[in-house]
This record gives sequence, structure tokens and C-alpha cells, in this order.
Amino acid sequence: MADAVSKIAARAPALVGREFGARDVRLAVLQPADRISLRAPAASLGALSKALGLTLPTAPKNSASKGKRSALWLGPDEWLVIDEGGRDPLADCASVKALHSAVGISHRNVGLSVTGAAAATINARCP
Repeated sequence: MADAVSKIAARAPALVGREFGARDVRLAVLQPADRISLRAPAASLGALSKALGLTLPTAPKNSASKGKRSALWLGPDEWLVIDEGGRDPLADCASVKALHSAVGISHRNVGLSVTGAAAATINARCP
């Protein structure tokens, strides 16, 4: 009789490595990255910036990057932090005592590369 063995499923994004294309455009799924949704008042930005290793942007439609980590301004108290270098931004924020909310969202986001002559046209239609 065969032993019943429980196999732990390894999480593997379904689309990684896939490419799609049409005339004048190519879409490629980027490698997974660690992503967090960060909310914080202005008084907490110094401590959070220090912990994350970059200065969180405070002006609309701005971003900041250092190494393989980026922070995108989403609103007056909200950022999307992306780390493509294997460091855990959620853990970095956990060490900060200043008021903030950091939530891991890596499981729900995917990055796409849009290239080719029609890339600007396609990106212009994205909200």
C-alpha cells in the first residue's frame, strides 16, 4: 500500500516568463517582486524613509528609487513600495514605531513590460 504523502504546493505565478505581442507592441510579465501598500501621516515619513532606505516622495505623480527598491506616490498619505532585490519592505516597516499601516500585496499584483512602437499609445490608455 502506498503511503499517503502531503505535498506542499510551491507558489509559482502562472504568467511569469510569458510574452504576448501584436503588431508594434510586446507585453512581457516581469519577475515577481515584493510589494507593500503603505499609509502614513507626514509625521511618520522620516522614520519610514530611513527604514526603507529611500525618501518617500511627497508630491503628486512622483516616485523615488534606490537600488532595486522604489516608492510610488499614490496619494497624500499613500505609497506603493516595490522591492525587486529580495529585501522585505514589510519587515523594514515593522521596525518603525511611528504611526503607519503597511500591508503586503505581492500576491495580488503583477508587473508588465510594454515595449515596441505602440507602447506609448497603449500606456496612454491606462488609468
